[in-house]
Amino acid sequence: MYVHFWGTRGSLPVSMTADAVREKIRRALLESRKYKLKTDHDVEAFLETLPFSIRGTYGGNTACVEIGGGAETVLCDAGTGLRDFGNAFLKSGRGSGNSPAVFHLFITHVHWDHIQGFPFFVPAYIPGNQVIIYGVHQDLRRHLAQQQQSPFFPAPLSSMRGDIRFVTLQEDREYEIAGLTVRAIRQNHPGDSYGYSFGKDGKKVVFSTDAEHKGENDRNTNGIVDFFRDADLLVFDAQYTLLDAIDTKENWGHSSNLTGVELAVQAGVKRLCLFHTEHSYPDEMIEQFHQDTRKYLKIHAESHPMEILVAYDGLLIEL
Repeated sequence: MYVHFWGTRGSLPVSMTADAVREKIRRALLESRKYKLKTDHDVEAFLETLPFSIRGTYGGNTACVEIGGGAETVLCDAGTGLRDFGNAFLKSGRGSGNSPAVFHLFITHVHWDHIQGFPFFVPAYIPGNQVIIYGVHQDLRRHLAQQQQSPFFPAPLSSMRGDIRFVTLQEDREYEIAGLTVRAIRQNHPGDSYGYSFGKDGKKVVFSTDAEHKGENDRNTNGIVDFFRDADLLVFDAQYTLLDAIDTKENWGHSSNLTGVELAVQAGVKRLCLFHTEHSYPDEMIEQFHQDTRKYLKIHAESHPMEILVAYDGLLIEL
């Protein structure tokens, strides 16, 4: 199995400003004074020494994650990252002409940042392609159609010439979909959201975004820990710092990096990937957020051998 992140930011898409790009260049040039950069190889080696917040970016697309390893394409959520996925898929020569494709798209909930990429998913407009949309919420078809109605969008859902189907799941059942074992769980979020687990050949990935956890007093905590149990990778909603999560943004339906560590340790998770990062946090703040999370793991459970990552647009994790 593998997990490929196409969109990772929370609430709304963000873009790099000219000032932010300039600051990255300035910091890189200052660092370069320590090196003799005579060849392309020297330059590449130097770039690898820079912090990720200087040489890269955490990206700006909203939620879309590809779960690979099944018989067909599996995706979680249809944020703006879905557009980039669709374009890359077509560029690879699949999903058009004589090579139609099947896409299995799991929706956590229908807040805009999790569905706003669907009208721009080009493979859905191509005859022969099949898009099967899964969710626990009722009326998914109606909700997706609403965002494409006039005057909000010029192309209605009915203009998509692919075969678009909708399947309603139940959270107390196990499903075999595209060669993966799939389960869903209800999460604490305005209007409810649903997390998904995907299993294949002894590997387990959990996609759990847009969920607020209240700690040991939360009656749902035990169920969540069991759902996360022994995951090889937990993709976890860590939109906020702990201070934001319990103070100014309590009851907004999101969680923190430190809560993610605590739940992951309880569940015996092998890799924790912080996801749905706050759109207002710049790259250097997210990088510090990552470092603080690793430090907290050492304090909270030093003996627990868990890798902690922060998702960014383009990150590929092999299991």
